[in-house]
Amino acid sequence: MPVTAVLILAAGTFAIRLAGPLLRDRVTLPEKVRELMSASATVLLLALVAVSALTNGRQFGGWALAAGVAVGGLAAWRKLPFVAVIVLAAATTAGLRLIGVA
Repeated sequence: MPVTAVLILAAGTFAIRLAGPLLRDRVTLPEKVRELMSASATVLLLALVAVSALTNGRQFGGWALAAGVAVGGLAAWRKLPFVAVIVLAAATTAGLRLIGVA
């Protein structure tokens, strides 16, 4: 990637990050818009997790991977420590692959 492109992207990122604190007191959003933005951020994050966790390249990653992601998600929802979430998800996926689940 050319240095010019990196500098332009860096300047744009800095400008966006700077706009938040500068505009905090000048712009007020209705409560409904705040709720919608919060929900849309959650949906976007879940979609990103689903796509990156359940696919292997351009194809489905397999049922063992899907089960591992589900167990990890359940463990995170139950507020287990991060290490426990990772270990449970990895152990589930590895165990299912060990017994032949693709």
